[in-house]
Amino acid sequence: MLFALFLAFPGIAAAQAIDPLPFKDHAQEVRFQNLTRQLRCLVCQNENLADSNADLARDLRREVFGLMQQGKSDDEIKQYLVARYSQFVLYDPPVQPSTWLLWFGPGLFLALGATVVVLTIRKRSRATRIDSRLVDNATIEQGDDW
Repeated sequence: MLFALFLAFPGIAAAQAIDPLPFKDHAQEVRFQNLTRQLRCLVCQNENLADSNADLARDLRREVFGLMQQGKSDDEIKQYLVARYSQFVLYDPPVQPSTWLLWFGPGLFLALGATVVVLTIRKRSRATRIDSRLVDNATIEQGDDW
């Protein structure tokens, strides 16, 4: 039954495949896992390289592993990937002028939205007060005629 399912949906078997890497020791594997958690999948964008199943993420994991095998430090590997893919490849890019929009943009948009809401509420409140005064004045004037 399970075999028939794999035959019917060949993508399932490929999606669940793990690409094993020949680590020298457990410390190197832990270093690799920590490093790939600090790097963003360029396809998924909301996942790090360690968690992504995208083809590009698999390629980048192999590239990171190859750079580790060459004796590169974590910072050198990150610099190499940033030079190739920009600051976007870092899951937590540093705060600098080129990333200000990334860091402060959501807060600015939230503040702008809150300002628009407050101004709209004030405008409607003033219009309601003016309308109620007109209604009160019309009622008083009509009351004198009766």
